[in-house]
Amino acid sequence: MALRAKNPTRIAGIVVLVGLGAVLPSPAASAATVDTQASYVLVNRNSGKALEVSGGATSDGARITQRTRDDRGPQQWQFVDSGGGSYRIKSKHSALVLSFPSTADRAGLVQSADAGRGGQQFRLADSAGGDVRLLNQASGKAVDVLYSSTADGARIVQLPDTGRANQRWQLVKLAADTTPPTAPADPRAANLTCSGVDFSWSASSDDVGVTFYDVYHDGQLMTSVPGTALSARLTVVPGASWGLYVNARDAAGNVSQASTTVPISVPQCQADTEPPTTPTGVTATASGTTVTVSWTAATDNVGVTGYEILRDGIAAGSTAGADSTSFTDSALTANTRYQYQVRARDAQGNRSALSTSIAVTTGASCATALCSVTRVTTETDLPWGLTTLPDGQVLYSRRDLFEIVRLDPATGQKTVAGRIPDAAGTDGEGGVLGIAVAADFAADPWLYVMHTTATDNRVVRVRYTGGVLSGTPQVLLTGIPRNKYHNGGRLRFGPDGKLYLSTGDGQNSAWAQDLTSLAGKVLRINRDGSVPSDNPFGTPVWSYGHRNPQGLAFDAQGRLWEQEFGNSVMDETNLIVRGGNYGWPACEGTTGSCGNSGFVAPKHTYPVAEGSCSGIAVVRTGLYIACERGTRLYRAEISGDSLTDVQQYLNGSYGRLRTVEPSADGGLWLTTSNYGDKDSVPDNSNESILKVELGR
Repeated sequence: MALRAKNPTRIAGIVVLVGLGAVLPSPAASAATVDTQASYVLVNRNSGKALEVSGGATSDGARITQRTRDDRGPQQWQFVDSGGGSYRIKSKHSALVLSFPSTADRAGLVQSADAGRGGQQFRLADSAGGDVRLLNQASGKAVDVLYSSTADGARIVQLPDTGRANQRWQLVKLAADTTPPTAPADPRAANLTCSGVDFSWSASSDDVGVTFYDVYHDGQLMTSVPGTALSARLTVVPGASWGLYVNARDAAGNVSQASTTVPISVPQCQADTEPPTTPTGVTATASGTTVTVSWTAATDNVGVTGYEILRDGIAAGSTAGADSTSFTDSALTANTRYQYQVRARDAQGNRSALSTSIAVTTGASCATALCSVTRVTTETDLPWGLTTLPDGQVLYSRRDLFEIVRLDPATGQKTVAGRIPDAAGTDGEGGVLGIAVAADFAADPWLYVMHTTATDNRVVRVRYTGGVLSGTPQVLLTGIPRNKYHNGGRLRFGPDGKLYLSTGDGQNSAWAQDLTSLAGKVLRINRDGSVPSDNPFGTPVWSYGHRNPQGLAFDAQGRLWEQEFGNSVMDETNLIVRGGNYGWPACEGTTGSCGNSGFVAPKHTYPVAEGSCSGIAVVRTGLYIACERGTRLYRAEISGDSLTDVQQYLNGSYGRLRTVEPSADGGLWLTTSNYGDKDSVPDNSNESILKVELGR
């Protein structure tokens, strides 16, 4: 990549155009103020060399030395205000802070995890010529280049403050770097075993320098390696089918678009042709139109991984795990006799013989939350967003075809209403995503759409008249970061008439905490795209600290609930408050560094294997949550500001569930996301749009 000129940076009497190296006269810089949002290079007055993390290390305890200035990541520092006039000095490369482990003379300066200790805090004392002395809070001593050395690699220590040139530092403020690296090329996998795989790629380029590569499978971060590394040995799960890819990240936190995806099918660690034993002790109990089937666990020479439940000889659902020995079959026909059988499966797909059949007859009426499920239509492209119009007709988006479709609920007839121009896929989970209409749609028929383009995610609105989209879409909000995964995408009008939207972190977790970025947020805008005057930060940001939220729903009290994908531990359901910080990336659900009193805790969490939930809907006092990896629909009772009586329905019955929306008659719409949801290939799906009748 060609170097580009940045904004001028002042260095005690000169201006350096970072990236071009042009030198022009300038007044001396002042050290009186520090910009805590900026990056600095610390240049020693005596040697002219820069403070850096030795060898570009990212480990706790790595030495700090001086070296010829190049402005790359290991030489970039950010000042974090500790209060009382002192700062922690944080490496932009490693995210660790400068630290003295003792108060002794000649104690070496290292980097360590930020604990706020006195040995990690420094006061900036002015010196002649605009330099500063860095005085340690614990020892009162100055950061010193030992023996006034001018050599690369010279030790940095603390000694009593003398004000000599080797204790004076120029704070060189770098211009903001907003250019991300190029996408890593030529990703490839080799030496695949049941426990690991070698994943490698060709280097990205960047105008300043790549500091990290982040390796993912299917949107889940696996590992990060230094920018000097072009491969990683990854731990895998036997039997898994994953898509591997990698992003590049520079010292300023800019993240590239993802590489192409490399699919892998992990072998089992040993050949296994022996099926599990047949489940025994099968019972079935009816409660209204819901049947609960239970059984005694099967055994296997390697291990049972789950069970399949057949209703009248046809698959009704499944469970995961050796101990998952019950299944709830919902939305059955009243006064009807059903026969159930169960079989066990292992990791290599061996299945037991079917259990003895057990018969049960449903009751006369529905006594549970779900009363019936009807497949209204099927889809060959992914149905993502869905909304109901005042006349009862349904509109939904075809994610990868970039189309809006009108569905007649009574007949199942589908008609393409139009195509969203400028939409683009991401070779992952981008495309035409959420859609919404306002309460006065009949009088002012705008359809609001969130979609991906070649450069960003954005929100537009387009006229819907006579059953078709008409005119050029009006662009309401642009500049929402996009990537292969983590694009968020849900739209929801609030009772206040404002449009709320969920945005993913664009696979750059730092953006979730950055209030200048639209990524990793719940946003709130007026219908014309302007910012409401009562937004908490004077921007579209309503709440922040989110990883990849895809569910938004308002309850009867006008409160906003949100559903959010976790990385590898837990998903979360949140009650959104104005200006709230929900903790990502420090906190995933209730794991990680969640002790910050400023973080808003989730109202409920789910293990990722039982969740990966996308859409949510509120009907009466029930919150319904559609889950993909968990292949189930949760229902939780909204009680005050808590969620209680969390129940599971349709477990494995229809596969991965993406979107759930209220229907005009007080029920639900459900869409599946079973095929092609991790690419941008049109028409490679086999999905269902389901109508759910609710009971209590």
